[in-house]
Amino acid sequence: MNNVTTNESKIEKRLLELGIELPEAPKPAAVYIPAQQTGNLVYTSGQDCRKDGKLIYEGKVGSDLTIEQGQEAARQTMINCLAVLKSHLGNLDRVKKVVKLLGFVNSAPGFVEQPYVINGASELLEEVFGEAGKHARSAISSNELPFNTPVEIEMIVEVE
Repeated sequence: MNNVTTNESKIEKRLLELGIELPEAPKPAAVYIPAQQTGNLVYTSGQDCRKDGKLIYEGKVGSDLTIEQGQEAARQTMINCLAVLKSHLGNLDRVKKVVKLLGFVNSAPGFVEQPYVINGASELLEEVFGEAGKHARSAISSNELPFNTPVEIEMIVEVE
């Protein structure tokens, strides 16, 4: 439907303005696919905060990491979600609306500020997509996450 090439993508130009170059989509760590589309909705599998194949942070927010470090991890996790979407869609300009995020925070006992951590992802989506980046969201505490990542996020987007 959209004949714009990746080089002409408005969304990718916006990412570059923000100093973000999307990596290759991360390969699945187990038996699943990175994205599943049904109709005009695309669901991503959970992503973590890897950059160049290595987690940028490890551990629990509230003991090993500050809220600000958790926000940085959430931002990198969202960059990886966008890389998965680009790989699936071919062009991020096809994203009509970010519908929902589900964010998990590897939380120290007693840590209850998960929404502030996942803001790192939500704020990036608004910076990139504007009004279309505003979404419903859940921010959930987890006592452990795979590979000791501090954050895991999955998303649902509506596409054209």
